Amino acid sequence: MKDAFFGLSPYHYLMLACGLVIVLGYWLPRFFSGREPAGSALLILGGVITFGMIPGVAPIFSPLERPGFWEITSEFAVIAALFGTGLRIDRVIGAGLWTPTVRLLVIAMPLCMLAVTLAGMVAGLGLAAAVLLAAVLAPTDPVLAADVQVGPPLEGGEHPVRFALTTEAGLNDGLAFPFIYLALFIASAGAAGEWFGEWFGLYLIYKIVVGVAVGAGAGWLLGKLLFSVPRSNPLADTTSGVVAMAGLLLTYGACELIEGYGFIAAFVMGFFLRRAESEHEFHGRLHGFTAALEHAVTAILLVFLGGAIPALLPYLDWQHALIAIALIFVIRPLFGFLSLFRTEYSTSQRAVVGFYGVRGLGSVYYMAYAAGTEHFAEAGVLWATVVFTIVLSTIVHGFTAGSVVWAATHEEE
Repeated sequence: MKDAFFGLSPYHYLMLACGLVIVLGYWLPRFFSGREPAGSALLILGGVITFGMIPGVAPIFSPLERPGFWEITSEFAVIAALFGTGLRIDRVIGAGLWTPTVRLLVIAMPLCMLAVTLAGMVAGLGLAAAVLLAAVLAPTDPVLAADVQVGPPLEGGEHPVRFALTTEAGLNDGLAFPFIYLALFIASAGAAGEWFGEWFGLYLIYKIVVGVAVGAGAGWLLGKLLFSVPRSNPLADTTSGVVAMAGLLLTYGACELIEGYGFIAAFVMGFFLRRAESEHEFHGRLHGFTAALEHAVTAILLVFLGGAIPALLPYLDWQHALIAIALIFVIRPLFGFLSLFRTEYSTSQRAVVGFYGVRGLGSVYYMAYAAGTEHFAEAGVLWATVVFTIVLSTIVHGFTAGSVVWAATHEEE
């Protein structure tokens, strides 16, 4: 029995504050830009303010104390976003259509990781921690980058700039994972050792191939179940998106159980499912269901992330803050721009694609996964740098993406 009729419960304060912050975070931008990504920064700021006012609540969301919480919750948000990203893509064939995506993945991404690794070592991190920081910050985010990506299924009119940013975000989350494992191997066994063959064969090649194969097979099979069997009464005509979401969970779990990269499988599954009866209205309903679920989870996590910031601020110094600033304003824009040399893009379009490499919850998941797998003495510094990068990205990219990307995709008109 409560001690008083109006008993004070931090848990209920948490619910009240979280709900209030989310409402304000989505409502206030309507007075300025009307674009939800601009609200991401407000959600984080609201978390900083409100959690600082609730005694005993903020510490429970510190990633230093509970990396497992952040690993599980951000993992679900990312796989839902990756699945939805695969669903969005209407057009898959065209001369040079995938060239910018491939260049961003095989040229810009490795160069960005190399630059961040060197910067981390200059700033005082050990080799393993520097490689981990580079890998954690490598993926662009499919969760917070809706303003730079293609629209929902069946909308059409996909511009090459948006196509490149969408497909890059869909694939580089999974492709960053081998380098997370590289950092873990270095941390546990040293920079030189017999582990390299295992890392190359299993973590770089096998897991990627399995992720693609499982995602493609599951997307094809689920497409048959939804649209073709039974032909007289298909699931796509009679049910909501929950069945496809269940298929996503099944696919992700199965892929991870056979040592594949589930993030890759999630995107590829959405991509191949979209190819089944590609003009069917169910894809639009499914995307709406997935997007609503993804946005709800993401909004709550962004508020919690803001609440974790006070616990991380003591670990952030100017050297590591400078790494985040350099990544957002110099490293990614430069290598993204250079990787698109001699493509069909204009100079301004190359600059836009290079600049809008949004960082977000994918980085939170990778950092939490690594922190829960191996002990890093620099964990506080790494978490502080990662979260500062995400906050900076949500502010810079969130408040500018809508107008800048729109201009880049309409400059020829």
